[in-house]
Amino acid sequence: MNRGLLQRFENLMQLRGACWQLRALSSRQVFGAQWKPVQLSAHPVGSLLLHPQLWPKPRLISAALPQCRHLATKEETKKKRKKIPLMRGEVEIRQKMTVEELAQAMGKDIDHVYEALLYTDINLDSVEPDSILREDHIKMIVQKSGMKYKSAKLKEEKERRNTDAVKRPPADPAVLTPRPPVVTILGHVDHGKTTLLDSLRKTQVASMEAGGITQHIGAFIVHMPSGEKITFLDTPGHAAFSAMRARGTYVTDIVILVVAAEDGVMEQTVESIQHAKNAGVPLILAINKCDKPEADPERVKKELLAHDVVCEEFGGDVQAVNISALKGENLMVLAEATVALAEMLELKADATGLVEGTIIESRKDKGKGPLTTAIIQRGTLRKGCVLVAGKTWAKVRFLFDENGKAVDAASPGIPVEIMGWKESPSAGDEILEVESEQRAQEVVAWRTYVEQQEKMKKDLEVIEAKQKEHRLEYEKKQQKVAHLTWRQRKAVLYKANKHLMFSRPKERTEMDENTLSLIVKGDVDGSVEAILNILDSYDCEDECKLDIVYFGMGDISENDINLAEAFNGVIFGFSVKANESIKKLADKKGIKIKLHNIIYKLIEDLKDELNSRLPSAVVETTIGEASVLDTFSVTVGKNKIPVAGCRVHKGLLDRKMKFKLIRNRDVIWKGCLSSLKHHKDDVQVIKTGMDCGLSLDKNLEFSIGDEIICYEEKEVQQKTSWDPGF
Repeated sequence: MNRGLLQRFENLMQLRGACWQLRALSSRQVFGAQWKPVQLSAHPVGSLLLHPQLWPKPRLISAALPQCRHLATKEETKKKRKKIPLMRGEVEIRQKMTVEELAQAMGKDIDHVYEALLYTDINLDSVEPDSILREDHIKMIVQKSGMKYKSAKLKEEKERRNTDAVKRPPADPAVLTPRPPVVTILGHVDHGKTTLLDSLRKTQVASMEAGGITQHIGAFIVHMPSGEKITFLDTPGHAAFSAMRARGTYVTDIVILVVAAEDGVMEQTVESIQHAKNAGVPLILAINKCDKPEADPERVKKELLAHDVVCEEFGGDVQAVNISALKGENLMVLAEATVALAEMLELKADATGLVEGTIIESRKDKGKGPLTTAIIQRGTLRKGCVLVAGKTWAKVRFLFDENGKAVDAASPGIPVEIMGWKESPSAGDEILEVESEQRAQEVVAWRTYVEQQEKMKKDLEVIEAKQKEHRLEYEKKQQKVAHLTWRQRKAVLYKANKHLMFSRPKERTEMDENTLSLIVKGDVDGSVEAILNILDSYDCEDECKLDIVYFGMGDISENDINLAEAFNGVIFGFSVKANESIKKLADKKGIKIKLHNIIYKLIEDLKDELNSRLPSAVVETTIGEASVLDTFSVTVGKNKIPVAGCRVHKGLLDRKMKFKLIRNRDVIWKGCLSSLKHHKDDVQVIKTGMDCGLSLDKNLEFSIGDEIICYEEKEVQQKTSWDPGF
């Protein structure tokens, strides 16, 4: 072997050994190892290998081991270095993260989070991409994904300053001026409220010599011959509009209770009395239809005593006026009674400063946009005022009176229609005037923020309740597999839940067949509110699910058709229209549009639509009944067939129909007859009082006293058990 090459190899080994010794010395404090310098021989390593006899065996081993030891240490260090994991990705987590937010933070797909959730007690049926996850579940998902988590630094959110608008303090009595009384007419449906209102309007139009009323905004003014004004509010009498009646009483000063003289006190009459009592508003009794022969005003007054409505002639304080709204009799007497009561109440208001009022009704107009009918309660409303109501605001562009004429101002007690809203506020919202548009936006932003906080609080309560329910279910499942190892338990849990991956919410595109999707449109906000209140009472989800996709005001639009097509829904409209192009589009896409002007007819149509979604039921109709009087058997080929000797005691037995055998009140067989004989002749029908022999099944034995029932099966369309209450 080349001796120069061996010399270079020896030098290289020495250099490596020296380096490792220096490294070992520097880390002595860490590892506690006692290393000594290697005593290298004067002979090269190669000579040791070539001439082993020059060294005794122990010395040879001692000279070679240190270098081998250094080499082994280096290999072990490499192995240890390989075992140390590389720095993995960290995921910044926080409380109340949603499924979608966690997937984005991890850089994964939502499917990945769903898969990890299979190992938890969460029910995937209730998990949506925007569902909030618990903190322990978030940490588990991150760890299952081979990542580390770190909690995000919570930003200490400063307490938000309340920027809401509020009413002004009570006004100085010295600045108060008289105002017209606000009167609401209440009563049972069909008792003549609308006729009374129409008669009052006609009287007013005639006195003003106007050509007619261009539009109806739910409120109007009557001018008395003496110069006084009365503001009347119109509220529906149907049971569905209870919320509108209640709203009317809280903005009114006097309630005129209309009761039909021939019908007496009815359901909505009692409800109207209760609304007036709750609002603390005095009553005037208008007994209508007194021109009819069967009218009995005295009976009406006596019936009202049971509801604490005591007329003046019985020692009470309630004025009673007998009227005929249809013929216009005693209408001025009723108006004078109203003025007299208003004078006793000394109704006054502050007509200066910022405006305060209440929205009576809200609707949308194609040309004017959102419009509201309001009663001004304080201040004077003028064009240019900036108003806030609910979560919207307006800069008043125009004001209209009950005849649709533009007016410049509206003082307290005067009904007015307001144009200029950014969005439609809700009926019943309070109107407050603010200093500027910027201030109005601050108020709306604050109210939206408060609503979001309240919604979030309610959502968390629902989530916690669901999670508690799911945890109890999970614990029950865990008890069943408690005897298994943890790996076996996880495997069983995964297999049991894996099928849910195929029905995740984001993949559920097909609607359930027994689900009725609705698009509800109404002429005004109060109508939509009444319909939604009725739908809230729906409690037959087990029969057919009811899903309200959209609701709003205005005529049927193309957007409504597209929504109905997307959700396989039906459009219900109340006092709205659908033009010809919309109807053609609906017919082309197979969308049903159901338009109504009467609330109970709309509900009846809705119930019919629900019925059509229910599966048909099979109903058994009994045709005849017979009793087994004797049993015997006949031989057919090699088989013995049991035969029953029967007598028909009700109806008839028809061989084409189905039969059942009843023994001790239990049905033990159903099917068709094998044979039906009368005096050894095959027959099709056996009538009442006749004897016959029949066989059902070759393996079925009869007993004396058994009952044979002949029946017919018919498919009958089921009807929903939902009762809206009227």
